[in-house]
Formats: sequence, C-alpha cells, structure tokens
Amino acid sequence: MTTQAILWTLAGAAAALAVGSGLAEWRRSKRRNLDRPGCMPWTLIQVLAGLAAIIAAALALKA
Repeated sequence: MTTQAILWTLAGAAAALAVGSGLAEWRRSKRRNLDRPGCMPWTLIQVLAGLAAIIAAALALKA
C-alpha cells in the first residue's frame, strides 16, 4: 500500500468520523430528557476530525 493510498484512507475515515459526530451532536440536541446532557464533546470531535480529513487529503494530493 502506497503512502498516497494510506493518506486517502485516513482522509475518508476522518471524514466519516466528522459526519458521525455531527449526527451524534444533532441527536443530542434533540433529546427528550434535558437533564441527561451526555459527556462526549461531539463538536470538538467533529472539528478535529474535519481538520484531520482536510490535512490528510492535502497531503495525499501533494504526495
């Protein structure tokens, strides 16, 4: 497996994580019981995963 393929795989996985965490944040905002907010920082995870996807894709294009 080449470096470029690994970087594209990483970019895809990070993008999938960003989409999944966005969905989780949307679900948490629509919850019925407001007294149970949860402890996962979904917005932070989404931002970091999106940033990782952009960086990996940029590096894959450059490689």
